[in-house]
Amino acid sequence: MSVEKIHTLVVGAGQAGVAMSEHLSRNGVDYIVLERGRIAERWRSMRWDSLVANGPAWHDRFPGMDFPGHPDAFVPKDGVADYFEAYADMHKAPIRCGVDVTKVERLENRPGFRVETSEGVFEALNVVAATGPFQKASIPPIVPADAGVTQIHSSDYRNPAQLGEGAVLVVGAGSSGVQIAEELMLSGRKVYLSVGPHDRPPRAYRGRDFVWWLGVLGKWDVQAQAPGSEHVTIAVSGAHGGKTIDFRRLSAQGMVLAGMTGAYNNGSLSFADDLARNLDRGDQNYLSLLDEADAFIARNALDLPEEPDARTLGPQVDCVTNPLRELNLRDAGVTTIIWATGFVSDYSWMKVNAFDDAGRPKHQRGVSSEKGIYFLGLPWLSGRGSSFIWGVWHDAKHVADHILVQDTYLAYAPQP
Repeated sequence: MSVEKIHTLVVGAGQAGVAMSEHLSRNGVDYIVLERGRIAERWRSMRWDSLVANGPAWHDRFPGMDFPGHPDAFVPKDGVADYFEAYADMHKAPIRCGVDVTKVERLENRPGFRVETSEGVFEALNVVAATGPFQKASIPPIVPADAGVTQIHSSDYRNPAQLGEGAVLVVGAGSSGVQIAEELMLSGRKVYLSVGPHDRPPRAYRGRDFVWWLGVLGKWDVQAQAPGSEHVTIAVSGAHGGKTIDFRRLSAQGMVLAGMTGAYNNGSLSFADDLARNLDRGDQNYLSLLDEADAFIARNALDLPEEPDARTLGPQVDCVTNPLRELNLRDAGVTTIIWATGFVSDYSWMKVNAFDDAGRPKHQRGVSSEKGIYFLGLPWLSGRGSSFIWGVWHDAKHVADHILVQDTYLAYAPQP
């Protein structure tokens, strides 16, 4: 069997892989990108129909290309996927689609790695895992499969018409869970939403989007947490032109809120007595950002309109003062549970010494503990911005520059 040799092999052609391709090209590195589906496949096939980007177009982009249309718009998911395709085409990125990488292992007695794929074997000096955090849907083993209720992950949800008749329980109130829950409620469904701890920034304040505030307040500059640190759920949305998520408002409109989902027993789900505490935490996060924004405006004498109504919180609602602690699914008419509970990484295909005992990547800013192995597209890879489109572009530059520096060392030869 013939073996194709390449300097650097990138696995994945989502936003991380496309960003990596630009920087490797600029550094003159010989590389290819392998993608099992299409470019930006997850934006096309693992998102619900009405999804839009959580940040405005002027902010959530790569530096080398603007999104078409209004810069303050929130781009639909297919528009985001089209953007990455156009960006890859602009840089003539050597991306091969429809190629599944099945195994990566270190070569014996020489540098580099053997990479097994559905299209043959490669040898590469470096391998960049740009598969991102959304690798394997995580559904907690709480409700048994024979409970008589349909269970899907949020990545499999498309629209309300997809679901059978009946009420819906959405577990998880981050950006995905709350947007799906609201869409279902507005379609006429009875919706229950299980709410855990979260941050709840304002969508905009005093004429500026929250991404702008995080920028000028230095919050995007917060450095990487320790590898494996828990990622804080953020409740923010660009849906309907962008608005601040307000759980109390949603409850006043008919959505039933509950605390974190607990155990299942004999047809009923229990919920923790933490709903009020979780909402209060979100409110504190929200109000603290307003305080910092007001202080910044005063300190810099900015002429931005005051917004006193922004400090008015939603109405007190019965499901907070009298929290739901148990829900019999049949009695409540719940026929579907949507688990908006995130994802877990799956690096079982990487047979290299780059992981801790729990299977998490060991790295510093994407440079792993195994020489020649790199990670890209992970939350908090280098800082708060790593999960965002613009953030992964800067992370990719750091990784590509590290590869170039290593090449410089290897090319060094003492002068006679």
